[in-house]
Amino acid sequence: MANEIISYLEMCRREGTSLQRGMNFRLHPTHSVILMSVRRNAPYRDRIADAGQTLIYEGHDQPTSETIPNPKAVDQLPETPSGQRTQNGRFYDAAQACKEGSPAELVRVYEKIQQGIWAYNGLFSLVDAWQESDSHRKVFKFRLLAIGEDDRVVQGDRNAGLSKGRLIPTAVKLAVWRRDRGQCVKCGARDELHFDHILPYSRGGTSVTADNVQLLCARHNLEKSSNIE
Repeated sequence: MANEIISYLEMCRREGTSLQRGMNFRLHPTHSVILMSVRRNAPYRDRIADAGQTLIYEGHDQPTSETIPNPKAVDQLPETPSGQRTQNGRFYDAAQACKEGSPAELVRVYEKIQQGIWAYNGLFSLVDAWQESDSHRKVFKFRLLAIGEDDRVVQGDRNAGLSKGRLIPTAVKLAVWRRDRGQCVKCGARDELHFDHILPYSRGGTSVTADNVQLLCARHNLEKSSNIE
C-alpha cells in the first residue's frame, strides 16, 4: 500500500531479493524497482514535482574503480565498455519505447526518508527520459508519474485502469514522523505504520502540509478506509 512505512529488510523480502542498488530494471516480469531519496546528503538529485504527481529521478553513476576513482566526475553511461546496457540504458530504452506507443514500464518506488526509515511511495509509470549537463558532466533524468496502486496491475493485468496518485513530500513525512513520535496516533503501535491523509484526496485533502497527514497502524488505517463513504 502506498505511503506505508517499511524497513529495509521487509522491502527486500517483498521484492524477493537483496536490494543492493538503487535502479533495478524489470526485477520482476510485471515491474521494475527504484530506491530514491531527496535528503540533503543523498547521492543523487531526485526531486518531486507537480504537487507530488511527478518524480524526476536521476540516473546512477559508474562504479568506482582504479580508472574511475571519482564517479561524480565522469558522465553517466547508457552501456558498459563491453556493450551491455547499464541500468540507465535499460530504463532509458523503456521510456523511449513508451514515447513511441508501447505500454509504460511500471515501477515500484521506495524512498529513504532517514536512517532506518523507508516509505513505499507506490506504483509509478515511466514516461520519459533524457540526458542533461550537470555543470561538468552528463547525467540521465527519468520522469515517472504516480499512479493509483492497483493489485491487478502489479499482478500483470496491464489493462487495469490506472489513476493518478500523489507523493507526500519528504519534509511532510519527516514532520509527521517527529510530531507523532513514530507511532500510531490511535493506539501507539510502532509497526505496520502508514502515512494517512486525514481528509482524503477525494474530499479535497492535501498532502503538502503536515496538518492533513498522520501516522496510523495498518488496522486503524483499514478501519478508517472502510468508514469513508
